[in-house]
Amino acid sequence: MSEPTHSLRTAGQGRIGRYALILAAIAVLIAIWGVTHRVLARNALEQETATESTPVVVTIQASRGPVSEELVLPGTAQAFYEAPIYARTSGYLKSWETDIGTPVHKGQLLAEIETPEVDQQLRQAQADLATADANYQLAKTTDERWKGLLATQSVSQQDADQRAGDAAAKKAAYQSAAANVARLQELESFKRVLAPFDGIVTQRNTDIGALINAGQNPGNALFHVADLHRLRVYVNVPQSYAAAVPRGLGADLVFADHPGKTYPAKVAFTAQALDPSTRTLQVELQVDNPRNELFPGAYAEVHFKLATPTTTLRLPVNAVMFRATGLQIATVDKDDTLHLQKITEGRDFGKEIEVVAGLDGNERIVINPPDSISDGAKVRVAPPPVAKPGAGPGAPPGASADAHKS
Repeated sequence: MSEPTHSLRTAGQGRIGRYALILAAIAVLIAIWGVTHRVLARNALEQETATESTPVVVTIQASRGPVSEELVLPGTAQAFYEAPIYARTSGYLKSWETDIGTPVHKGQLLAEIETPEVDQQLRQAQADLATADANYQLAKTTDERWKGLLATQSVSQQDADQRAGDAAAKKAAYQSAAANVARLQELESFKRVLAPFDGIVTQRNTDIGALINAGQNPGNALFHVADLHRLRVYVNVPQSYAAAVPRGLGADLVFADHPGKTYPAKVAFTAQALDPSTRTLQVELQVDNPRNELFPGAYAEVHFKLATPTTTLRLPVNAVMFRATGLQIATVDKDDTLHLQKITEGRDFGKEIEVVAGLDGNERIVINPPDSISDGAKVRVAPPPVAKPGAGPGAPPGASADAHKS
């Protein structure tokens, strides 16, 4: 074989060897890349799975309560004095002098009653009194005469004593007849129905010719008279606020029939005891009504300005867990580790509660904690949602005024 041919064969075998090495290197690189990719994918999957299994929570901080707060409660206005006027004698209504809305003064005539039976009884009683008086005068004269005869021993002591006893009996009969006449004269005076105090007639429940019964069942009152120069407003204050409403506390009254106006009032009396059925304290306020523009029986909104001695912490109710051991909250520390913490509740404001113990105000508190939450668990803290207009405290992400309207 010639030298050139041998050189060409050797050169071809060298190229094939290099190609084979290149292919082998490429295959190894592909294998390494595949293994590496699968390992990275598996690690990413494990990391994603671990991340997805970690609970995501939203946290807030407790808010401070105001230095003073307004308590609004419903109240009922009543007249300072109000009296139903009943008849004290029986008969028929002869006339009435005042209708509803009429101002009256103490002692003013409201109505007059015809009492023919009482009139007749009075005339009979006066005749009985005259008879009793005549009998008493005769018995008295006889007793004096028998006393003179007894002094001269003309009659016995027994006879004189009988005359004296008869005179005493006739005197008692006279006094009884006089008392009966006085009683009927009092009934006669009740024919005139008079106003017991200055005020306004708020009801008239009778008319001319109506039967007036003053017996055991007097029926409806003839009139109602109310003194409106001042009104009493009664409010039932919940137990949690009872101690904060002492006598002398000021309040503003708002009436629906006087929009835009407020009327100052003060707490005049409190019941000093809670109603066991409602756990409320009855409070009486008094408000001046010089122009009689406020009406008894009206509904009023009573606005109390209550001062709080210290600013307390408040939490939305959806941050509180009700457990067998009491009220708890879930807090997240700087390592994103969850801890269960017991708190002591104060007043309940509906959407919020007052916390009197268990918080210092710097904790990150979980909103809407799940029931399965446990102490020491790792969590991921999501950024707080942007509160939209109308979203209340502790509202979920995306809560807005539109959601409340729906």
